[in-house]
Amino acid sequence: MVSRHGRAGKPGPRMLVARAMLVALTLLAALAGTARAEPPLLAVFDFALVDTSPTPPSTAEIARTTALGETLRTALAASGRYRIADPARLRAALDPSAGILHCNGCERSAAQALGAPFACYGWVQKVSELILNINVVIEDAATGAVVRAGSVDIRGNTDQSWQRGLRFLLDDRILGDPGEH
Repeated sequence: MVSRHGRAGKPGPRMLVARAMLVALTLLAALAGTARAEPPLLAVFDFALVDTSPTPPSTAEIARTTALGETLRTALAASGRYRIADPARLRAALDPSAGILHCNGCERSAAQALGAPFACYGWVQKVSELILNINVVIEDAATGAVVRAGSVDIRGNTDQSWQRGLRFLLDDRILGDPGEH
């Protein structure tokens, strides 16, 4: 007896095509289920240096401030939670005389102009040659609501102390689980 599938016990061409289509659809469904949405764009502005110490900022401190911005961008991108907006476009969008901390929300409009739903900025306050603090804020560019923020006090005014302070701040407050604190 010959079945509708072809010769006795063997699938015909239609059945082979149907099985191949079923396998292809199953694979596509599996791939679609594992595809992740692209992370949101984050506008990460350069760090500011707020010097309330009796001594003016040194060239080393200015260089450290720039390095913190690069470290922040790299760490946020590496976390996989954000895509980082082009920093050159952000610099061009801001009035350099106002400064990120005194521009009355310009970070939000600059972020939105680049299509970033979030803005991130940070500053280092130098209290003295020994006492400094590093601050980072991520806010919703549309509303200004703070999404993540943190501050860490550091002792020592060296490249290493600044980088360690930022790394702790990122791990503990910015990228860490908010339920842990």
